[in-house]
Amino acid sequence: MKVFRGLPNAESRAPCALTIGNFDGVHRGHQALLAQQRDAADRLGLETAVMTFEPHPREYFAQRAGDLSKAPARIASLRDKLQSLANAGVDRVIVEHFNAQFASLTPEEFVKNVLVDGLHVKWLIVGEDFCYGSRRAGNIATLMEAGQRYGFEVVALPAVNNQGSRISSSAIRQALAAADFDHARALLGHSYTISGHVIHGQKLGRTLGFPTLNLRISHRRPALSGIFVVQVHGLAPHPLPAVASLGVRPTVDDSGRVLLETHVFDFDQHCYGKLIRVEFLAKLRDEEKYDGLAALTAAIDHDGRRARGWFRERNSGAVSATDRI
Repeated sequence: MKVFRGLPNAESRAPCALTIGNFDGVHRGHQALLAQQRDAADRLGLETAVMTFEPHPREYFAQRAGDLSKAPARIASLRDKLQSLANAGVDRVIVEHFNAQFASLTPEEFVKNVLVDGLHVKWLIVGEDFCYGSRRAGNIATLMEAGQRYGFEVVALPAVNNQGSRISSSAIRQALAAADFDHARALLGHSYTISGHVIHGQKLGRTLGFPTLNLRISHRRPALSGIFVVQVHGLAPHPLPAVASLGVRPTVDDSGRVLLETHVFDFDQHCYGKLIRVEFLAKLRDEEKYDGLAALTAAIDHDGRRARGWFRERNSGAVSATDRI
């Protein structure tokens, strides 16, 4: 899969079957859209292309208004989004920087400059509630009319439902915030995970007797936070049982930086630079600020015992890394 930051240059442009959206989580609704796009592209002899945005348009407008609380929580990092799109068989992804210039495009400018001249679109599929252009002035009706003028077909995909409810990124955010991982799995089509390369941290966990694998979270509003029962993929032939903290670590850090710290039970190998995937299974509690390292250490120990108990109760066959390696 080819990834472009912004519109491809003239040499890299080729007629394509396109879809447009934020694709946060690449859930089952997105997957249905991408499958229909793939079928059309194969039938027409086109490459599939996805245009997505960074930052999320609502995040951009929230920043401009000075109120980040209005920005949507992020289900997936750009890395995980791109991996999900690659898994769906997408040929190329255009990551468009959403800024003032892009936000000011009129619907006609968006169609002419972006879709026609920039991407050579021949077939386009979007959700039935798709809007585009400055102030969301363009809609499905105007897009279909533009397609007739410029020679590309437009398909509007109705919402995909799960047991009568619309599958959406908003519904997944609600499920994750409530730690309802079964419901999130039903909407995503797979377990909820976060992946990344293990980075160096302050080594505080190692000092306290609980070494952690640290993943940097690039956005400040992840869709969930707290202490979780997890399992880690990528370090052994089987997932390794663990406990994880996702948040800002208020006891030891006041920077506001979000970090995912994962303690794999009875595992003390150096894994810096390795790509791992952390799968969320259950929530133990919210993140808290403690009065000193002694209280923090006691809380970590208690969390670890509860997480091990969770695995034992479910007869998982493993309560530590040594059961798997």
